Amino acid sequence: MAEKKAGRLSDMLSDRFSDVWKLLSETTLFLSRTKEIGAHEQQLRTWRSELQSSGRNPEVAQRIRSELTALRKSLRLQGYDLSLGGQNLIIDGFRNDACLGEGFRRVVIFISDNALFFLAGEENHIALAEFLEKRIEAEINARKNRIRILDRHYLWYRRQGQDLILSGSDTETKEDFARFSAMCDANSLLFLGGLKGLR
Repeated sequence: MAEKKAGRLSDMLSDRFSDVWKLLSETTLFLSRTKEIGAHEQQLRTWRSELQSSGRNPEVAQRIRSELTALRKSLRLQGYDLSLGGQNLIIDGFRNDACLGEGFRRVVIFISDNALFFLAGEENHIALAEFLEKRIEAEINARKNRIRILDRHYLWYRRQGQDLILSGSDTETKEDFARFSAMCDANSLLFLGGLKGLR
């Protein structure tokens, strides 16, 4: 929890000292990937127009930065992670063990009705899935929570700059991978957020 608060504080400080054009671009990019874009699209256009027509007027830039910072704070309070705006989730076909030489690693992802669970490692996908199931069972026993796993996926992944590339493995069926791809397309920010710790 302290780590999350520290992250929010550093995000707010970054907002306050970022160039207003950069802040506007990052905010626009993030919102364009959410259902919130419609509610803010006109305001984003207005800010862009005001900045363009004001030259380098510091009062206008300061006011717009302040308004942008307030918007970003509001989005964070709604649970959005604005740091994900510049990241891309790329779903890229199927791969086999040869992709280890390209820097890919194995990962299993379990999707419940309210969370993503994942485990990456050197073991084969089946062994990783068994380890992850045991970890989830231990969490259920410790918290007395019921966690219902809706989907299991056996994938390869690689981080490349701002891109998270996910590919199906030999253990993943084509039907399961097609379903996973559709879910990622529908809500890439959800998956990027859930897999943020995947390094």
